[in-house]
Amino acid sequence: MNLVQHTIMMVAIARRERLILSILFVLAATVLHAQTVVTGTIIDKETKDPLPFVNVIFAGTATGSVSDTEGKYRIHSTEAYTQVQFSFIGYKTITRNIKPGETNEINIRLEPEATVLNEVEVTVDNRKEKYRNKNNPAVDLVREMIDRKKQNRMENYQFVEYEEYEKLQMSLSNVSDKFKERKLFRKYKWLFDNVDTTSIEGKALLPIYLQETINDQYYRKSPEKKRTIKKAHQKVSFDDYVDNQGLSTYLNYLYNDIDIYDNNITILTNQFLSPIADAAPTFYKFYITDTLKDVTPKLAELVFVPRNAGDFLFQGKLYVTLDSNYAVQKVDMTVNKNINLNWVRELYIQQDFEKGEDNRYHVSRSKMRADFGLSKDRGGIYGERLVSYKNFTTNHERQDSFYEAEEGAATSILDPQNSEEYWLAHRHDSLSHAESKVYQNIDSLQKMPSFRRTMDIATLLLAGYKSFGWWELGPVNTFYSFNPVEGFRLRVGGRTTTRFSERLYLETYGAYGFKDEKWKYYLGATYSFTGKSIWQFPVKSLRVSFQRDTKIPGQELQFVQEDNFLLSFKRGVNDKWLYNDIWTIDYLNEFDNHFSYRLGFKNWKQTPAGGLYYQVRDGETTRDIQQLTTTEVSLELRWAPGEQFYQGKSYRIPIPNRYPIFTLRGIGGVKGLFNSQYNYQNVALNIYKRVYLSQFGYTDIVAEGGYIFGKVPFPLLGIHRANQTYSYQLQSYNLMNFLEFVSDKYVSVNFDHYFNGFIFNKIPLLKKLKWREVATFKVLYGSIRNENNPQYNTSQFLFPVNDEGVATTYSLRREPYMEASVGIANIFKLLRFDLVKRLSYYDHPEVAKWGIRGRFKFDF
Repeated sequence: MNLVQHTIMMVAIARRERLILSILFVLAATVLHAQTVVTGTIIDKETKDPLPFVNVIFAGTATGSVSDTEGKYRIHSTEAYTQVQFSFIGYKTITRNIKPGETNEINIRLEPEATVLNEVEVTVDNRKEKYRNKNNPAVDLVREMIDRKKQNRMENYQFVEYEEYEKLQMSLSNVSDKFKERKLFRKYKWLFDNVDTTSIEGKALLPIYLQETINDQYYRKSPEKKRTIKKAHQKVSFDDYVDNQGLSTYLNYLYNDIDIYDNNITILTNQFLSPIADAAPTFYKFYITDTLKDVTPKLAELVFVPRNAGDFLFQGKLYVTLDSNYAVQKVDMTVNKNINLNWVRELYIQQDFEKGEDNRYHVSRSKMRADFGLSKDRGGIYGERLVSYKNFTTNHERQDSFYEAEEGAATSILDPQNSEEYWLAHRHDSLSHAESKVYQNIDSLQKMPSFRRTMDIATLLLAGYKSFGWWELGPVNTFYSFNPVEGFRLRVGGRTTTRFSERLYLETYGAYGFKDEKWKYYLGATYSFTGKSIWQFPVKSLRVSFQRDTKIPGQELQFVQEDNFLLSFKRGVNDKWLYNDIWTIDYLNEFDNHFSYRLGFKNWKQTPAGGLYYQVRDGETTRDIQQLTTTEVSLELRWAPGEQFYQGKSYRIPIPNRYPIFTLRGIGGVKGLFNSQYNYQNVALNIYKRVYLSQFGYTDIVAEGGYIFGKVPFPLLGIHRANQTYSYQLQSYNLMNFLEFVSDKYVSVNFDHYFNGFIFNKIPLLKKLKWREVATFKVLYGSIRNENNPQYNTSQFLFPVNDEGVATTYSLRREPYMEASVGIANIFKLLRFDLVKRLSYYDHPEVAKWGIRGRFKFDF
């Protein structure tokens, strides 16, 4: 296994194992096609100022775009169009000839029109004057909308009910004939018969994923409560290769619900400032470009553009009712192409609102379209989420018991997933011809041996496992590694799949070190009490295992196997290891409200290895302790309100939201039980919270505190998480040495801030590179009571020393341990590098004051 393959696997493990999306990007990147492309700049003929929001289309079609705030535009199509048209309210329309199948550059000077239609009032700003908010009727209109946001929101009703239909589809876009003829796809030519060239002008779409849901939604304002009754659901399934439910959850997370009345709107994992946010007049420019008098109530067409084209802002049009509501009647918006959205080439949002019985407006239809790709001109992935609302009812009071019932507790229809008649009768929006065939086509595709072989290879490379039906071999990135104690280490292992049993899951591996000449192994069995897979939420399972293996004290990794090949490379001295024999029994019970508890039993025999020794003072000399045995019982309580996650092959990867996650853990050591040598209690609380800061990005905050009761040697104290690898670990101290600090009471806070290009987007060169800034700060306070400190209690194990007899393990003094970093993320759209600086405890031996660390990070 070469380094490149291991690197690919690290990408998948480190960033949420998005197997299907990764495969599709690889496929889409190879799509080549001849396109008609038109680019250029549009200015006012008289003032020479750039004109934003000019409509640019291929003549006679609806295919096109609009110019950005700098007057620049770009449109493309696979069709052989010969003319392009430019139009803008208050200006004469211009048509130009173009060469089909080529790239055309056409710069346009639009001439103001002398007259306008009688039924339209145009108030386009005079571009000879500087834009101002003061005395600007467009800004005054926006302020009226802001003042009435509360009354126009759904949450203003005490009770709301409606039927919701959701359709989410993904397609390969711009599938060319050359792509279809590639050797890899010759066996799947029948699949390309389903290419759709009619739904989106200028795009050839091959649907590959579709899911539909019909729900009844119920909302109560006070006390706030929501209930969802799922009436029907169907989707394309990739269960043999990915967590199908997790994939669905993740796609819905990317295509989040949009509320124009929110100050910040989360889309594609990023936050955008709404054009009617409280602070919108500070970040947007507004223009009233049309007044529609032939509708009731009259509507104002309000165009908005960012003041800074690089900020995470929208641009587009709002249609606003000119009555006492000042409500949004329609939204049509996109994002500026200068925004650092990484893989996203195009993003469009459309929303329609309808008037209710109380003359207020609510959303009736919301549609979001996004086109993803590795480059501007090649094929990619097109995604579309449509949400439609019917039977909108307000102020229908229901009993409290109704809202307390479990979600999806209704059985008003019989097996709708197998009833096409049901979907034809209840679907809010009809499927295109290509969409209607995607369920059958993908099902047929997965039955083909050649496709299954291709997916098996992709799964091996990206997730690290090779499936043999009821058994999986892996993870392959642990097959070979090395360390100072074991030397060259070989490992092979595997586990059962759901084809073996839905309830019972078995896992094992064996490893051998050629330097210490010792065998290591693991045996584990997990039983699910829900009758479903042990990975399927909510989990209720019992796990029993035994492990004989090595470990570095204080190394705790996230989403990475400890004997991953790339982690074999470490800085500094790394010779203090343990041989462990560990018996565990673990019972996990999760609830639908995302509260869970875990009961555990652990018998742990640890033997020092390498340069680590367990020693106590014996008069003027020291005496070696060969091993340390403990038996623990534990209880862990976890609450993660609103949590969503993607279940990978080895880890459950959480999808962050605005809610905190609380984890409280209590451990009790029982002396005398199975040769346990100590009584002690360990209590720890961990709180995680993502804080969104709108245009300034977001911050991940982790606060943790712990206290250990009882007299224990240093191996049983809190060994603070250190990292001597060259991979940046978010929850570890990246310039702390292994086993450098131990405590019996401590508190720590970590800040990890992502600016999302807020600074770099304003610097021309960096803006083009689409790099993003990151910064972190970590602080740790802790101490050891005298009874646990070998300097004051001679019965305790001595702290480890190096070859020169200098201590390498310490208690924290009054001064905290601190480190900070600044970094650049999104390098080549995948890499993050941090320059890390250690800010305290320079007097310790063999420490690094600064270093460069990297990690893979996949973001939109």
